[in-house]
Amino acid sequence: MRPIRHISRWTAVQLAAVLALALAQLPAASAAGVMHFFARPDNGLAATPPMGWNSWNHFACNVSASLIEAEADAMVASGMKAAGYRYVVIDDCWQVGRDANGNILADPQRFPQGIKAVADYVHGKGLKFGIYSDVGDHTCQMRPGSRGHEYQDALQYARWGVDYLKYDWCNKGGLDARSAYATMSDALRATGRPIVFSICNWGEEQPWLWGAQAGGNLWRTTQDIWDAWSGRRDFALGVLDILDLQVDLAAYARPGHWNDPDMLEIGNGGMTDAQYRAQFSLWAILAAPLIAGNDLRQMSAATRATLTNKEVIAVDQDALGVEGRRVSKDGDAEIWVRPLTDGREAIVLLNRGARPLSIRLDWSALGLPAYLPLRFRDLWQHQDLPVAKVSLTLPVAPTSVRMLRETPAAPRG
Repeated sequence: MRPIRHISRWTAVQLAAVLALALAQLPAASAAGVMHFFARPDNGLAATPPMGWNSWNHFACNVSASLIEAEADAMVASGMKAAGYRYVVIDDCWQVGRDANGNILADPQRFPQGIKAVADYVHGKGLKFGIYSDVGDHTCQMRPGSRGHEYQDALQYARWGVDYLKYDWCNKGGLDARSAYATMSDALRATGRPIVFSICNWGEEQPWLWGAQAGGNLWRTTQDIWDAWSGRRDFALGVLDILDLQVDLAAYARPGHWNDPDMLEIGNGGMTDAQYRAQFSLWAILAAPLIAGNDLRQMSAATRATLTNKEVIAVDQDALGVEGRRVSKDGDAEIWVRPLTDGREAIVLLNRGARPLSIRLDWSALGLPAYLPLRFRDLWQHQDLPVAKVSLTLPVAPTSVRMLRETPAAPRG
């Protein structure tokens, strides 16, 4: 890395602190040649799963300052900001090279006033701004990555006003994932600016085992999503394929550190509205980040209603921070349950298949005695259901869900 110049906005004291921390946190090699690894302290961010928007799923490399600013406008105008969405994230292809001093450069044609101007615009809307980079020499789209420039890039992000970094795993060239992500985590922390750190290594090397210790606020558990109910397309997986990979991961999620089954496809046109409601429901049960990936400027009424369903969002953002689990599977019928604050529980009845099903929820699946009267609220119909005992059976349409919130009909004693 070449020396950093033009640092008038950083005092000598700040720069010295950053460099000292960088040197102090270089991993030491053991006698056996294995790098030591220590757990990074929490950064105090992402107490609930992050909510926002990312450019990749809909726009891929076709990003620009005008697009990002327009999407920020739409996030406010559509009611998404009011519903809790905060982060506006540019994915790959914003960067084109480095200057003579090694500083990362934005595409001057697409971002003529630079990244800071875009970040300032987003902040002016009362939103937060996110950006993308990669652990390797190049990003997935062969733009400059951060390898060897971690601290330099982190300083630049802080100067620009970045609040969120998605850090990808392409062109890694033999890097150890845990160490590579810890290095960028240290670099972000050294800037002194609070920046949510999103580990995007596609579930390789089981990041749920070490993501929190490496300083991650969220970590991808799977390969990329694509806009389909099920099936594979090259590197990408459908909603059900991703869901299946979340089984048994609940224990690793907690406030500040979340399993990330990838972004939402809602509104991109490859699934039905019912399937999009299912993805939103399942991601909420999983305490997953809710990162929209559609064009917010051109949403249908159904898409907007799905993304702004405050009752479902309340489940995702529940302060208890416990990820839901699959408690029952019978062919295409599944039941997922998530404990909430104040003794409540959220339930998803999932019909994976092409035929209508009646799915029975027994109180035993909730760990409750059969005699206990329970009241349920349907979070999509926004209606309270009659009080029930022992069990509840509901019809569930093909490739769809029913999402419920349970509360006791009488105080539990």
